[in-house]
Amino acid sequence: MLKLKRVHHIAIICSDYRRSLNFYTKVLGMNLLAEHYRPEQQSYKTDLALGDHYVVELFSFPTPPPRPSHPEAAGLRHLAFAVDDLDAAIGELDALGIAHEDTRIDGFTGKRFLFFNDPDNLPIELYEA
Repeated sequence: MLKLKRVHHIAIICSDYRRSLNFYTKVLGMNLLAEHYRPEQQSYKTDLALGDHYVVELFSFPTPPPRPSHPEAAGLRHLAFAVDDLDAAIGELDALGIAHEDTRIDGFTGKRFLFFNDPDNLPIELYEA
């Protein structure tokens, strides 16, 4: 058995780099750790963090294919982030004009959560801690 410590990062390929970078930094509040342009691939590779904790690698490529279906395609289903106050997070989403689903209740924990999408329709979950 492998002795994994934690998730190191999540890699996301976006279709519009500047739009997605704005979303992940200005909407989700992630910090830019490093931004590298790779001219041979016409691609950005950018490291983003929550606080000081490295979380997301944001990639761009000239013509990535779209996500095949939403959200039940094989592979990554969604990204989930814990929030202390789901109502405050909903207020922020509403103020930014970001559509989201209604609040749901986790049948196992009784905790509230909801989903919304990043600019490329990757589902994002906010889960009340």
